Amino acid sequence: MIRLRVGVIGLGDAWQQRHAPALRALADRFEVRAICEQVGHRAEQAAAEFDASAVESFRTVARREDIDAVLVLAHQWFGALPLMVAAEGGKAVYCTAGVELQPEEAEQIKRWVEQSGVVFRVEFPRRKAPATVRLKQLIAAQLGQPRLLLCHQCASSRAATVCPANRLAEYSALREMVEAIDWCCYLVGKQPSAVMGLIHTSPADGGRTSDEDYYMISLDFSEPAAPGTGQLAQISCSRYIPAHWHEAISYRAAAALQVSCQRGVAFADLPSSVVWFDEAGRHQESLESERPLGELLLAEFHRAVVEGKAHSSDLDDLCRALHIVQQARRSHVEGRRIAVL
Repeated sequence: MIRLRVGVIGLGDAWQQRHAPALRALADRFEVRAICEQVGHRAEQAAAEFDASAVESFRTVARREDIDAVLVLAHQWFGALPLMVAAEGGKAVYCTAGVELQPEEAEQIKRWVEQSGVVFRVEFPRRKAPATVRLKQLIAAQLGQPRLLLCHQCASSRAATVCPANRLAEYSALREMVEAIDWCCYLVGKQPSAVMGLIHTSPADGGRTSDEDYYMISLDFSEPAAPGTGQLAQISCSRYIPAHWHEAISYRAAAALQVSCQRGVAFADLPSSVVWFDEAGRHQESLESERPLGELLLAEFHRAVVEGKAHSSDLDDLCRALHIVQQARRSHVEGRRIAVL
């Protein structure tokens, strides 16, 4: 088994639950050599766990000769720069979906990826979750094509720091929106033709600028000439509950995704719960996978790097989802639906 030498840039909020356990379980495939994190003591703690070095500069990590691949797991202050430096240096790249890219940055990264032939993978965890796999099976075999998709995420109002590169949203809200857009497109099996967006703001405490506490995006998958006649996905993210109100955040939580199909209705909660209804009544499934989600995702990345399967489709999907978020904000400002094809 070929062991990839990797550098980690940004630990992110899924490090302890998903990425670190996966890297430990796949120690025969990955050797963590360096970790860069803007919070110094977190970098040192994580590096100690893997007998790696804590590095202050992401450029140092991306350009080290003893590193084969770079894992960009958090947005932090440096935004798309690590992706650009790594792609320019010919490193394989694995990144989370919340990394914000500007259109010119995305095009530049795509050129470098195409020219160098490096593997570039984006982590879309919802695609590989057991609940999604089962839902795709039900859509194909029993429920029929989706008609309406309702996707909602409720988070605390102080759960994330403000995204410094753009006022699109707080980082975690942006990541949530990007992953939810990709999730809905993946389940429908095509891209939307138009988008509408709505943002609610509330006065902030302490003299700060107003907080954006609710985001709503409607994706219309209809033919451009017949709006509202095809599939429709509504995605929302609310951030109005104070972080210390733990009970309120989880009270009567709606299903992560509700799907109305031709022959039934399904409710999915990630990673492994699906409840669905058809003419026969209610069916409930709690699913198990052979491996935790983090291991599945990183094992796929390892296989792609070892086999040299270079492609930019993941980057295309990420850029498209980010473009939809941007057009949703434009829709909110202009008060109209925006074509995205």
